[in-house]
Amino acid sequence: MLTLLEDKISTPLGPLWVICDEQFQLRAVEWEEHDARMVELLNIHYRREGYQRVASQNPGGLSQKLQDYFDGDLAVIDTLPTATGGTTFQREVWQMLRTIPCGQVMHYGQLATTLGRVGAARAVGAANGANPISIVVPCHRVIGSNGMLTGYAGGVARKEWLLRHERYLLL
Repeated sequence: MLTLLEDKISTPLGPLWVICDEQFQLRAVEWEEHDARMVELLNIHYRREGYQRVASQNPGGLSQKLQDYFDGDLAVIDTLPTATGGTTFQREVWQMLRTIPCGQVMHYGQLATTLGRVGAARAVGAANGANPISIVVPCHRVIGSNGMLTGYAGGVARKEWLLRHERYLLL
C-alpha cells in the first residue's frame, strides 16, 4: 500500500494541498476547493495498489518550497521531484510541461508538435487538464493559440495570477 503524506499550506490564492509519497516525490498539488477532483485523480492512479493519506507537516520540505515559490523564489519549483500515475501519453505531456520556462507559455498545438504529435492539441489539452500536480507541473503555462487564458482546473483567475507572478503577464 502506498502511503501519501499530506499537508495544506496557505497561499495568496487560497489553501493548497501538498501530497507526496514517503520518498518525498510530489503526487498531487491541488487547491482545497478542488479536493474532490484531487481524490478522483488519486483514486484513478493509485486505487489498484491501494493508498492511505497521512497528515504530515512540511513533508520533505516540500510545503516550505512551495511557499517559497509564492514568496517569489520562482525557480524552486523546477527542483521539486514528482512521481505520477497516468497513461504514457499523459506522462509525456506532463514531462514536457516541466520544460516550459518560467515566464513563458506555449499553446496546445505547439505542445503537441513538440511532442511529435501534430494535430493532437485536444489530446494534449485533455492530458493537461488531468495533471495532478498543479503549479509544479506548470499546466498554467499552456494557453490557447489565440493567446486566451483557457482551461485551468484551478480557474482562469488563478491561471492569470500565476502567469503574472511568473512575470509573463505584466500590465
